Amino acid sequence: MGVSIVRISVITAVLNRVDNIVQAVNSVQQQTYSNLEYVVVDGGSTDGTLEVLHRCLDDRATLVSEPDHGIYDALNKGLARASGEIIGLMHSDDFFADENVLYHVAQIFTDPAVDAVYGDLDYVAKTDTNRIIRHWKAGEYTQGCLAWGWMPPHPTLFLRRQVIEQWGGFDTRFLIAADYDAILRYFGQGKIRAAYIPKVLVKMRIGGQSNHSIRRIFLKSYEDYKALRQNNVGGFFALIWKNLSKLDQFLARD
Repeated sequence: MGVSIVRISVITAVLNRVDNIVQAVNSVQQQTYSNLEYVVVDGGSTDGTLEVLHRCLDDRATLVSEPDHGIYDALNKGLARASGEIIGLMHSDDFFADENVLYHVAQIFTDPAVDAVYGDLDYVAKTDTNRIIRHWKAGEYTQGCLAWGWMPPHPTLFLRRQVIEQWGGFDTRFLIAADYDAILRYFGQGKIRAAYIPKVLVKMRIGGQSNHSIRRIFLKSYEDYKALRQNNVGGFFALIWKNLSKLDQFLARD
């Protein structure tokens, strides 16, 4: 089929996720796309996660286990170790929607004009991953949509290595919104050329770190606003539209 020339690196940062890590790992290693590198960065898990990783990772995987300064520090370590031309993430509570995701991503990256590929995302129940709670239909990227609060679902985003090398990895000064800051840098300042796959690429369990308490919800909003201002994309109204746009995710199912 001619697309396996492009090497894809998938990075997972994990800390104490013994209940979910196997599904995340399996969803990567069961991909039909063969030119794959998997980098797993463990922050020093103490709940059995590390032992599970040693059992289930195959010979395409690199495992690092050492203390870090949070998820974005761990992801930056993964970026530094990844060797692929294309970089994507697999969070420890997430999993690919099917075994052909990376094949479809690689197909699009055979076009040298494409800098990024992204798709849709389903939020699923923590204890029943067949039950969809929210459906994030990303839609096509257009100039100016960042100022209206648009962003691609970050777990579905794949980037050429050169984008990250030019515009940097995750800013660890952000505790929650470093992914949003990076997206604003890549799409806003970098003006990268993105392609949209109109299908669900990743399923994410609800109950993430950004919204498990009122304090963290306020912190997320503050950091989102800071990222918007720092990247000269917008301000308060962009933040409002960003949050309002999530309402449709509870209704859409197509």
